[in-house]
Amino acid sequence: QVQLVESGGGLVQAGGSLRLSCVASGGTFSNYVMGWFRQAPGKEREFVSAITGNGYSTSLADSVKDRFTISRDNAKNAIFLRMNTLKPEDTAVYYCVAGRRADPWVIGGTGARDYEYWGQGTQVTVSS
Repeated sequence: QVQLVESGGGLVQAGGSLRLSCVASGGTFSNYVMGWFRQAPGKEREFVSAITGNGYSTSLADSVKDRFTISRDNAKNAIFLRMNTLKPEDTAVYYCVAGRRADPWVIGGTGARDYEYWGQGTQVTVSS
C-alpha cells in the first residue's frame, strides 16, 4: 500500500507561481509512475502531468505545457510540480497519484484508472 501526502498549495495571484510537493511511502518508489491530477468545482477530474519511474520522461496536459514542470527525486521518494504563470482557471484541488509500472521508462496512460493510489489533495486558488 502506497501513501501519498501533498503539500504546497495555497492562494496566489494570477501570474504567480507555486510549487507542489508529494512524498510517498509504503512502496519501492522507482516502480511507480507518479503524477498530478486536478479537479475544479463542478468539473471533471483532469490529468495534469506525469513522470516515469526513472524520471527520464514526462507528460504534460496541453493546458499547462510551457507553464508547469514535473520532477522527481527518487532518493527522497518525492515528486514536485512547479507551476508558473498561474491563471484563475488553474484553481482546483490538486491530487498526487501513483501507478505501478513494470517498465520504468513508460508512463503507460494518463487516465484516472491508470493510477491506483491517490493523495488527499491540496487546494490551489488563483485570484484574478
